[in-house]
Amino acid sequence: MYSFTNDYSEGAHPRILKAMMETNLTQNTGYSQDIHTTHAIDLIRSEIKQPNADIHIIAGGTQTNLITISAALRPHQAVISAVTGHINVHETGAIEATGHKVLAMETKDGKLTPNLVLQALEFHTDEHMVQPKMVYISNSTEVGTQYTKTELEALSHLCRQKGLYLFMDGARMGAALTSPINDLTLADIASLTDVFYIGGTKNGALFGEALIILNDELKPDFRFMIKQKGAMLAKGWLLGIQFEELFQNNLFFDMASHANAMAGKLRTALTDKGFSFAYDSQTNQLFPVFSNEMIAELAKEFTFNMDKKIDETHSSIRLVTSWATTEDGVEEFIRFLKKY
Repeated sequence: MYSFTNDYSEGAHPRILKAMMETNLTQNTGYSQDIHTTHAIDLIRSEIKQPNADIHIIAGGTQTNLITISAALRPHQAVISAVTGHINVHETGAIEATGHKVLAMETKDGKLTPNLVLQALEFHTDEHMVQPKMVYISNSTEVGTQYTKTELEALSHLCRQKGLYLFMDGARMGAALTSPINDLTLADIASLTDVFYIGGTKNGALFGEALIILNDELKPDFRFMIKQKGAMLAKGWLLGIQFEELFQNNLFFDMASHANAMAGKLRTALTDKGFSFAYDSQTNQLFPVFSNEMIAELAKEFTFNMDKKIDETHSSIRLVTSWATTEDGVEEFIRFLKKY
């Protein structure tokens, strides 16, 4: 069965594997102090146009989120998130386990707005409650939507006005930046956030997320935090080599563009057949609404995730494309749709 379950079902782009094989017997300095990581960091700094950014490459998204949030917040402080935010639903209480509450706000599209942030601030009024100090957003979001430059500017302005850190989860940053409706660049994001990361795991790397710290308040002792939380990889060059490849010759953007193009073909076919979507996603995650009977038949030929119940007879599912999704796999799905 062909899988549309996620964007990390395959290993890594051949160029990344080739680079890792070619350097396999080279002796490197450990703990991300090697020449490959240094070069990768230089490439990313150039891309974001921030020569003074601190950059740390960490193995996974959950580690990146919990280290960043726990390092930024004092014990009595909390982080504001959309209710669909990864830190709220898919990290097994990792943030709460560090002693910080996630303040989850209801949204229709997975995106926070200044008004929602203000609602959280206005509810938490004194020392008898946790103190909101950080706003956590994802781009693209967990439901495939994305922030426009205007939306991000508005959030950034409010956060700076209210003394809040703005943290962007970029696990699917590639999908957002190569979407047909995107108007943001990495340099824009770097200028508007305090800290964000660029996801490799969900965009063709074996593993790895590049965390970029812009706010000087968040920079001190960060390597101590990485080590204490068990996320400092001894063979850190394995992360560095991957991001070195990702940010040479446009590979990061090319892979994300392919994933979005494959999702675009599916979206067009679904729209042409009259199917609706639970969310308006223009990235590599689609949430079509099908009858439960159709979903049962679909599951005989493809793998995917269920999303939510729409009514007694219909549900939405999640289809995800990747850098490695094949035209044949997409065409096979489109042929299935022709039965309906």
